[in-house]
Amino acid sequence: MDIGFCGAGLMGGPMVRRLLSAGHRVWVWNRTPAKAQALHADGAHRVETPRELADRVDAVFLCVSDAHAVGEVVFGLGGVIGEDCADAGAGRIRHIVDHSSIAPDATRDYAARAARLGVAWIDAPVSGGVPGAEAGTLAVMAGGAADDIALLAPAMGAYAARVTRMGQVGAGQTTKLCNQAIVCATVAAIAEAVGLAERCGIDAARLPEALAGGWADSVLLRTFVPRMTEPGHAPLGSLKTFQKDIDAVADAAREAGAVMPLAGQLQQLLRLAAAMGLANADLAAFVDVVHPRRG
Repeated sequence: MDIGFCGAGLMGGPMVRRLLSAGHRVWVWNRTPAKAQALHADGAHRVETPRELADRVDAVFLCVSDAHAVGEVVFGLGGVIGEDCADAGAGRIRHIVDHSSIAPDATRDYAARAARLGVAWIDAPVSGGVPGAEAGTLAVMAGGAADDIALLAPAMGAYAARVTRMGQVGAGQTTKLCNQAIVCATVAAIAEAVGLAERCGIDAARLPEALAGGWADSVLLRTFVPRMTEPGHAPLGSLKTFQKDIDAVADAAREAGAVMPLAGQLQQLLRLAAAMGLANADLAAFVDVVHPRRG
Protein backbone atom coordinates (compact mmCIF):
# COMPACT_ATOMS: atom_id res chain seq x y z
CA MET A 1 0.00 0.00 0.00
CA ASP A 2 1.11 3.58 -0.66
CA ILE A 3 0.88 5.47 2.62
CA GLY A 4 1.47 9.09 3.57
CA PHE A 5 2.63 9.74 7.13
CA CYS A 6 2.48 13.16 8.77
CA GLY A 7 4.48 13.38 11.97
CA ALA A 8 7.89 11.72 11.99
CA GLY A 9 8.83 12.46 15.58
CA LEU A 10 9.27 10.35 18.71
CA MET A 11 6.35 8.02 17.92
CA GLY A 12 5.96 8.55 14.20
CA GLY A 13 9.53 7.65 13.28
CA PRO A 14 9.36 4.07 14.59
CA MET A 15 5.91 3.63 13.09
CA VAL A 16 7.17 4.69 9.67
CA ARG A 17 10.12 2.30 9.93
CA ARG A 18 7.77 -0.56 10.76
CA LEU A 19 5.60 0.29 7.73
CA LEU A 20 8.68 0.29 5.50
CA SER A 21 9.84 -3.03 6.89
CA ALA A 22 6.41 -4.48 6.12
CA GLY A 23 6.84 -3.56 2.45
CA HIS A 24 4.69 -0.44 2.22
CA ARG A 25 5.78 2.59 0.21
CA VAL A 26 5.73 5.56 2.56
CA TRP A 27 5.85 9.29 1.90
CA VAL A 28 6.58 11.37 5.00
CA TRP A 29 6.11 14.98 6.06
CA ASN A 30 7.09 16.67 9.28
CA ARG A 31 7.13 20.36 10.14
CA THR A 32 10.76 19.79 11.15
CA PRO A 33 12.24 18.70 7.80
CA ALA A 34 15.28 17.06 9.40
CA LYS A 35 13.04 14.49 11.10
CA ALA A 36 11.49 13.50 7.79
CA GLN A 37 14.88 13.51 6.10
CA ALA A 38 16.20 11.07 8.69
CA LEU A 39 13.62 8.54 7.48
CA HIS A 40 14.69 9.00 3.88
CA ALA A 41 17.77 6.90 4.61
CA ASP A 42 15.44 4.08 5.67
CA GLY A 43 13.59 4.18 2.36
CA ALA A 44 10.83 6.72 2.92
CA HIS A 45 10.07 9.44 0.37
CA ARG A 46 9.90 13.00 1.69
CA VAL A 47 7.41 15.66 0.63
CA GLU A 48 7.54 19.39 1.26
CA THR A 49 3.85 19.84 2.15
CA PRO A 50 1.06 17.51 3.29
CA ARG A 51 -0.90 18.51 0.17
CA GLU A 52 1.63 16.63 -1.99
CA LEU A 53 0.38 13.38 -0.46
CA ALA A 54 -3.17 13.64 -1.86
CA ASP A 55 -2.29 12.36 -5.33
CA ARG A 56 0.42 9.90 -4.26
CA VAL A 57 -1.08 7.69 -1.58
CA ASP A 58 -4.15 5.63 -0.73
CA ALA A 59 -4.27 6.75 2.89
CA VAL A 60 -2.64 9.37 5.09
CA PHE A 61 -1.72 8.47 8.65
CA LEU A 62 -1.28 11.23 11.23
CA CYS A 63 0.60 11.24 14.51
CA VAL A 64 0.84 14.86 15.63
CA SER A 65 0.67 16.78 18.89
CA ASP A 66 -2.91 18.03 19.30
CA ALA A 67 -6.24 18.87 17.67
CA HIS A 68 -4.97 22.17 16.26
CA ALA A 69 -2.07 20.39 14.56
CA VAL A 70 -4.44 17.78 13.10
CA GLY A 71 -6.66 20.52 11.68
CA GLU A 72 -3.74 22.41 10.17
CA VAL A 73 -2.15 19.32 8.60
CA VAL A 74 -5.39 18.12 7.06
CA PHE A 75 -7.44 21.24 6.32
CA GLY A 76 -5.02 24.17 6.59
CA LEU A 77 -3.06 25.99 3.92
CA GLY A 78 -1.15 23.29 2.06
CA GLY A 79 -3.00 20.61 4.06
CA VAL A 80 -3.73 17.11 2.81
CA ILE A 81 -7.25 18.09 1.73
CA GLY A 82 -6.98 21.78 2.49
CA GLU A 83 -10.20 23.57 1.67
CA ASP A 84 -8.13 26.48 0.34
CA CYS A 85 -7.15 24.36 -2.66
CA ALA A 86 -9.18 24.64 -5.81
CA ASP A 87 -9.13 20.86 -6.24
CA ALA A 88 -9.87 20.07 -2.60
CA GLY A 89 -11.12 16.54 -2.17
CA ALA A 90 -9.74 15.44 -5.54
CA GLY A 91 -6.88 13.03 -5.90
CA ARG A 92 -6.16 9.49 -4.92
CA ILE A 93 -6.53 9.67 -1.13
CA ARG A 94 -9.66 8.08 0.30
CA HIS A 95 -8.78 7.53 3.98
CA ILE A 96 -7.24 9.45 6.85
CA VAL A 97 -6.10 7.51 9.92
CA ASP A 98 -5.46 9.77 12.89
CA HIS A 99 -3.18 8.26 15.54
CA SER A 100 -3.06 11.54 17.46
CA SER A 101 -4.80 11.85 20.82
CA ILE A 102 -7.43 14.59 20.55
CA ALA A 103 -10.92 15.29 21.89
CA PRO A 104 -13.75 13.11 20.52
CA ASP A 105 -15.78 16.19 19.54
CA ALA A 106 -12.89 17.55 17.47
CA THR A 107 -12.52 14.17 15.80
CA ARG A 108 -16.20 14.06 14.83
CA ASP A 109 -15.99 17.58 13.43
CA TYR A 110 -12.93 16.75 11.34
CA ALA A 111 -14.50 13.51 10.12
CA ALA A 112 -17.60 15.37 8.93
CA ARG A 113 -15.47 17.91 7.07
CA ALA A 114 -13.42 15.15 5.44
CA ALA A 115 -16.57 13.23 4.45
CA ARG A 116 -17.81 16.26 2.51
CA LEU A 117 -14.62 15.97 0.46
CA GLY A 118 -15.01 12.25 -0.12
CA VAL A 119 -12.47 11.08 2.46
CA ALA A 120 -13.27 8.60 5.25
CA TRP A 121 -11.85 9.24 8.73
CA ILE A 122 -10.62 6.70 11.27
CA ASP A 123 -9.66 7.93 14.71
CA ALA A 124 -7.05 5.45 15.90
CA PRO A 125 -5.11 6.63 18.95
CA VAL A 126 -2.48 4.24 20.24
CA SER A 127 -1.09 2.99 23.53
CA GLY A 128 2.28 1.42 24.20
CA GLY A 129 4.61 4.37 23.80
CA VAL A 130 7.85 4.47 21.83
CA PRO A 131 8.90 0.96 22.93
CA GLY A 132 5.62 -0.42 21.59
CA ALA A 133 6.03 1.42 18.29
CA GLU A 134 9.56 0.08 17.89
CA ALA A 135 8.54 -3.48 18.73
CA GLY A 136 5.34 -3.42 16.69
CA THR A 137 3.18 -4.12 19.75
CA LEU A 138 1.05 -0.98 20.00
CA ALA A 139 -2.62 -1.24 20.93
CA VAL A 140 -4.82 0.71 18.50
CA MET A 141 -8.32 1.71 19.61
CA ALA A 142 -10.27 2.70 16.52
CA GLY A 143 -13.45 4.56 15.66
CA GLY A 144 -15.02 4.65 12.23
CA ALA A 145 -16.90 2.53 9.71
CA ALA A 146 -16.20 -1.18 10.12
CA ASP A 147 -15.29 -1.63 6.44
CA ASP A 148 -12.81 1.26 6.54
CA ILE A 149 -11.09 -0.07 9.65
CA ALA A 150 -10.93 -3.59 8.20
CA LEU A 151 -9.31 -2.20 5.06
CA LEU A 152 -6.59 -0.29 6.95
CA ALA A 153 -6.04 -2.71 9.85
CA PRO A 154 -3.43 -4.81 7.98
CA ALA A 155 -1.29 -1.71 7.41
CA MET A 156 -1.64 -0.69 11.06
CA GLY A 157 -0.58 -4.22 11.92
CA ALA A 158 2.95 -3.26 10.92
CA TYR A 159 3.32 -1.52 14.29
CA ALA A 160 0.32 -2.76 16.30
CA ALA A 161 -0.31 -6.06 18.03
CA ARG A 162 -4.05 -5.41 17.83
CA VAL A 163 -6.53 -3.02 16.25
CA THR A 164 -9.86 -2.93 18.08
CA ARG A 165 -12.89 -1.21 16.60
CA MET A 166 -14.74 0.51 19.45
CA GLY A 167 -17.58 2.08 17.45
CA GLN A 168 -18.21 4.98 15.12
CA VAL A 169 -15.91 7.98 14.68
CA GLY A 170 -14.94 9.40 18.07
CA ALA A 171 -15.14 6.06 19.88
CA GLY A 172 -11.39 5.51 19.49
CA GLN A 173 -10.60 8.85 21.10
CA THR A 174 -13.04 8.19 23.95
CA THR A 175 -11.34 4.84 24.57
CA LYS A 176 -7.97 6.58 24.60
CA LEU A 177 -9.27 8.94 27.29
CA CYS A 178 -10.14 5.87 29.37
CA ASN A 179 -6.64 4.56 28.73
CA GLN A 180 -5.02 7.83 29.75
CA ALA A 181 -7.10 8.08 32.91
CA ILE A 182 -5.88 4.63 33.95
CA VAL A 183 -2.25 5.21 32.92
CA CYS A 184 -1.91 8.63 34.52
CA ALA A 185 -3.52 7.54 37.79
CA THR A 186 -1.31 4.44 37.89
CA VAL A 187 1.91 6.36 37.23
CA ALA A 188 0.96 8.84 39.96
CA ALA A 189 0.33 5.94 42.36
CA ILE A 190 3.70 4.39 41.43
CA ALA A 191 5.39 7.73 42.13
CA GLU A 192 3.73 7.87 45.55
CA ALA A 193 4.84 4.30 46.30
CA VAL A 194 8.43 5.10 45.29
CA GLY A 195 8.32 8.13 47.56
CA LEU A 196 6.94 6.09 50.48
CA ALA A 197 9.57 3.38 50.03
CA GLU A 198 12.42 5.90 49.96
CA ARG A 199 11.09 7.83 52.97
CA CYS A 200 10.95 4.56 54.90
CA GLY A 201 14.49 3.56 53.96
CA ILE A 202 13.53 0.81 51.50
CA ASP A 203 15.33 0.41 48.17
CA ALA A 204 12.52 1.56 45.86
CA ALA A 205 14.34 0.18 42.82
CA ARG A 206 13.50 -3.34 44.08
CA LEU A 207 9.73 -2.77 44.10
CA PRO A 208 9.17 -4.46 40.69
CA GLU A 209 11.07 -7.53 41.91
CA ALA A 210 9.18 -7.67 45.21
CA LEU A 211 5.76 -7.16 43.63
CA ALA A 212 6.27 -9.40 40.57
CA GLY A 213 3.32 -11.71 40.04
CA GLY A 214 1.13 -9.87 42.56
CA TRP A 215 -1.82 -7.61 41.87
CA ALA A 216 0.36 -4.50 41.80
CA ASP A 217 2.60 -5.95 39.08
CA SER A 218 2.18 -4.29 35.69
CA VAL A 219 4.00 -3.05 32.62
CA LEU A 220 3.78 0.45 34.09
CA LEU A 221 5.36 -0.64 37.38
CA ARG A 222 8.22 -2.37 35.57
CA THR A 223 8.68 0.59 33.24
CA PHE A 224 8.46 3.52 35.61
CA VAL A 225 10.12 2.40 38.85
CA PRO A 226 13.53 2.17 37.13
CA ARG A 227 12.93 5.54 35.48
CA MET A 228 12.01 7.10 38.84
CA THR A 229 14.97 5.61 40.72
CA GLU A 230 17.81 5.59 38.17
CA PRO A 231 19.12 8.43 35.96
CA GLY A 232 19.97 8.23 32.27
CA HIS A 233 16.80 6.87 30.66
CA ALA A 234 15.69 8.22 27.28
CA PRO A 235 12.42 10.20 27.57
CA LEU A 236 9.12 8.45 26.84
CA GLY A 237 7.04 11.61 26.67
CA SER A 238 6.32 14.73 28.69
CA LEU A 239 4.06 15.67 31.58
CA LYS A 240 2.43 18.35 29.43
CA THR A 241 1.05 15.52 27.28
CA PHE A 242 -0.50 13.96 30.38
CA GLN A 243 -1.92 17.37 31.29
CA LYS A 244 -3.54 17.77 27.86
CA ASP A 245 -5.05 14.30 28.06
CA ILE A 246 -6.31 14.54 31.63
CA ASP A 247 -7.90 17.93 30.87
CA ALA A 248 -9.69 16.18 27.98
CA VAL A 249 -10.74 13.36 30.32
CA ALA A 250 -12.21 15.88 32.76
CA ASP A 251 -14.05 17.68 29.95
CA ALA A 252 -15.50 14.42 28.64
CA ALA A 253 -16.56 13.36 32.14
CA ARG A 254 -18.30 16.67 32.72
CA GLU A 255 -20.16 16.47 29.41
CA ALA A 256 -21.20 12.85 30.00
CA GLY A 257 -22.09 13.30 33.65
CA ALA A 258 -19.50 10.71 34.69
CA VAL A 259 -18.07 10.91 38.21
CA MET A 260 -14.24 10.93 38.05
CA PRO A 261 -12.80 12.47 41.22
CA LEU A 262 -9.33 11.08 40.53
CA ALA A 263 -9.20 13.02 37.26
CA GLY A 264 -9.64 16.26 39.23
CA GLN A 265 -6.80 15.31 41.58
CA LEU A 266 -4.57 14.47 38.62
CA GLN A 267 -5.33 17.84 37.04
CA GLN A 268 -4.11 19.57 40.19
CA LEU A 269 -0.92 17.48 40.31
CA LEU A 270 -0.14 18.19 36.67
CA ARG A 271 -0.75 21.93 37.09
CA LEU A 272 1.61 21.83 40.06
CA ALA A 273 4.17 20.06 37.86
CA ALA A 274 3.90 22.86 35.29
CA ALA A 275 4.32 25.47 38.03
CA MET A 276 7.45 23.61 39.18
CA GLY A 277 8.90 23.90 35.66
CA LEU A 278 8.35 20.22 34.89
CA ALA A 279 5.90 20.52 31.99
CA ASN A 280 8.49 19.28 29.50
CA ALA A 281 9.98 16.70 31.85
CA ASP A 282 9.65 12.97 31.23
CA LEU A 283 6.53 11.21 32.51
CA ALA A 284 8.61 9.69 35.30
CA ALA A 285 9.02 13.21 36.74
CA PHE A 286 5.69 12.59 38.47
CA VAL A 287 7.88 11.35 41.30
CA ASP A 288 9.40 14.83 41.67
CA VAL A 289 5.92 16.30 42.09
CA VAL A 290 4.62 13.92 44.75
CA HIS A 291 8.05 13.28 46.33
CA PRO A 292 10.36 16.30 45.75
CA ARG A 293 13.56 14.71 46.97
CA ARG A 294 16.11 15.82 44.39
CA GLY A 295 18.06 19.05 44.10
